[in-house]
Amino acid sequence: MNRKLPALGYVVSAVSLVSLALPPSATAQTRTSQPNPKLPLERYDMPPAYIYRLERSPRMISPYGVFTSYQANVDANGNNIVGDAANEPAIAVNPTDGNKMAIGWRQFDSVLSNFRQAGWGYTTDAGITWNFPGVLEDNVFRSDPVLYSDETGKFFYLSQLETFCDDVWGSSNGAQSWTRLPLNDGGALGGDKEWFTIDRTSGLGHGYQYQTWSPAATCGGGLFNRSTDSGVTWSAPISIPNSPLWGTLDVASNHNVFIGAGDGGSSFWCIRSSNANQPGTPAFDQVTTVNMGGSLIFGSINPDGLTGQIFLWVDRSGGATNNNVYMLASVRPPTYSDGTDVMFVSSTDGGLTFSASHRINDDATVNKWHWFGTFSVAPNGRLDAVWYDTRNAANNTDSQLFYSYSTDGGVTWAANVALTASFDPQEGWPQQNKIGDYITIVSDNTGGNVAYSATFNFNPSLGQHEEDVYYVRVFPMGTATPTPTPTFTPFPTATPRPTPTYSPRPTRPPRPTPTATTTATGTVTPAPSPTASGRPTPTPRSEPTPRARPTPPPRP
Repeated sequence: MNRKLPALGYVVSAVSLVSLALPPSATAQTRTSQPNPKLPLERYDMPPAYIYRLERSPRMISPYGVFTSYQANVDANGNNIVGDAANEPAIAVNPTDGNKMAIGWRQFDSVLSNFRQAGWGYTTDAGITWNFPGVLEDNVFRSDPVLYSDETGKFFYLSQLETFCDDVWGSSNGAQSWTRLPLNDGGALGGDKEWFTIDRTSGLGHGYQYQTWSPAATCGGGLFNRSTDSGVTWSAPISIPNSPLWGTLDVASNHNVFIGAGDGGSSFWCIRSSNANQPGTPAFDQVTTVNMGGSLIFGSINPDGLTGQIFLWVDRSGGATNNNVYMLASVRPPTYSDGTDVMFVSSTDGGLTFSASHRINDDATVNKWHWFGTFSVAPNGRLDAVWYDTRNAANNTDSQLFYSYSTDGGVTWAANVALTASFDPQEGWPQQNKIGDYITIVSDNTGGNVAYSATFNFNPSLGQHEEDVYYVRVFPMGTATPTPTPTFTPFPTATPRPTPTYSPRPTRPPRPTPTATTTATGTVTPAPSPTASGRPTPTPRSEPTPRARPTPPPRP
């Protein structure tokens, strides 16, 4: 049974307060190790913190060149909630109306506790403004959010409970409200670091949901199951060859299910089931070893978390690259002593063989961090990849979100483009030394929709920046420029009130943030961008017809 806790019913323990008063140790910030697949990454270990009152500040709008990031975890008035934390965001987009999107995230109501819930926000204007109604269930521990949309625009939210059992929630009104689909809590079974996908193709298997998870902690054993009734009931879990972990899965146009995962180190596999859509128990009939060009890394820049999962997508464009299978991960090449690269491989024969690994980040550096790499495939076959990047950071910690794309099935990739100002991923930790384990992107024919975490907002009470969730629209430079946004009137800001007295942990002196400084309107000053000028931002778009955008002015 899940632990449901009374609202505001716990006071932070002395241990928690002491931990706030201590700076992160040098070993914690430099520790690098291989992940331990026997230990779950998400588990209940701390009650909620007592919240005396919540303060507000203007929400953050952070422009950078032609890209603009909008904060998603805001209150009912559209303001930033001071003192909370949000990370590990997963985004879903309505394929029939790209103005409507939903993001789920790990919601920490106070940085004084790592107790987390299933937060979510929705937008109806292409990500310019966001509504954060609350959490799926008040005061119920939840983690590892994964969101997906079916072809009609219905949203689904997969969430892990304290028991390591999962359940799926559905929304038919654009994520304004959610309904748990299984009859009982944890009815989807599952386990730690779960992921799921939906078969959008026609024929037998249409609408089926498939789930996989890590062997570190499971609800009822196994590593894979399915739902044939849109998430209401789930089959008994079955095992997967090699017991892979920290992976994702997708469905080809012929209903073949592919799982891309690994052993937490240098071994990676693409595993296929060609009968998952058929009656009876699915079988895995093809296991291909994949060389990703390095190893997964745990710790260091994200001390208590991953530096990225393994992402797999299948092309369903119907064109020359249809049913290509792609995998991407942030891995450490064997010649590096630090950092990671974003590496990509492709298969043109149904996952039987894969290409040599291809490095997407194009900087001429080694030992830099290119982490939390993720990607998506557009309906027209274009690939969009984003990741955190320290190439411009002297301390090899401060990160920016970067972007690249490919229009030839991943054979070549466009020059990398910075999307955001620099931020420190090691500030704002909610008693858990990480900024989550992943970020996500969903692509359409003209661009990609990205949900990520960053620390642009500054909390003066704690003397450090906060973890928040942001949305940014990305697009191939020179082919799809967003139109200017109408003048935006900031939401009213509540008058700040005194916060409870406690001793915040000292941190290194607040770094200057010339590229992300809050102004009276809750925006940050744009940093110079050598590749673009101006700051046009996305406007609501009508789907499925792609938005018409003017060609950008020539860049110097």
